[in-house]
Amino acid sequence: MTEQTASEPSVALLGTGIMGLGMARNLLRAGIPLRVWNRTRSRAEPLEADGAAVCDEPADAVRGADIIVTMLADGPSVFEVMAAAGPGLTAGQIWAQASTVGLAWLDELAELARDRDLVFLDTPVLGTRKPAADGQLTVFAAGPDEASHSIRERVRPVFDAVGRKTVWLDEVGAATRLKLVTNSWIAALNVAAGETVALAQALGVDPEAFLQTVTGGLMDSPYLHLKARAILDEDYTPSFTVTLAGKDARLIKEAGEAAGLHMDVASAAAERFGRATALGHGDKDMAAAYFASFDGTSPG
Repeated sequence: MTEQTASEPSVALLGTGIMGLGMARNLLRAGIPLRVWNRTRSRAEPLEADGAAVCDEPADAVRGADIIVTMLADGPSVFEVMAAAGPGLTAGQIWAQASTVGLAWLDELAELARDRDLVFLDTPVLGTRKPAADGQLTVFAAGPDEASHSIRERVRPVFDAVGRKTVWLDEVGAATRLKLVTNSWIAALNVAAGETVALAQALGVDPEAFLQTVTGGLMDSPYLHLKARAILDEDYTPSFTVTLAGKDARLIKEAGEAAGLHMDVASAAAERFGRATALGHGDKDMAAAYFASFDGTSPG
């Protein structure tokens, strides 16, 4: 591991899945001392060769760390792991909560941080596997509530290592709200791409003709081509899974309805992701929501 300097905070990263693995490698490339934990240890062990210390328990990972980063599947998982980390926590540690957990669970986690006297930052990240691997995530960061400049400076090397930019907001919750709004648009584009390809095929239209028709016009979108190409090439290597996209769609739906909105598109997206998961595609890339258009596991 690289020798620590005064400008390099020590970090504990809890969760080394699709996103966390790339984030961990970029932290190590930046010379940041790192301990990692993952529920399935074998998914964290490749990081040992890069210089990380792989820990068997969350408490061992967080003990003595300046900054704790959680990158787990959902709110209940984050709460469970941070509760288990309790024996290793110390008052004043900074907790950068980077998972997408929704507003209700964010409140629960902020309360847990207060009980442990931790400095809590609301820091969900925007991106998938490749941006995480390339250090090109966008970090939405909010808090602490007093907007301490010194806290922001302490976490800056971490955010600079994993992201191409950090969007700072004020109070805890603001970053999660922005992430939900952004994810709402992404979910809508993804399910629309899959359903449109399925409709073209069902009507005997070459999907390539559709893609060529919209290319370069106001209706064009790089994301449309990315997800349509995955479907047409039958390449569902996960950048972000159907199961996690379904979780996010439900969080978007819940947040909108709590604010008094009819969330028709988010509701439909959640249903399609859920149906694709039930058909056995949960671990595939979210483009595999395409399969929700069919009664079976494959078109035709």
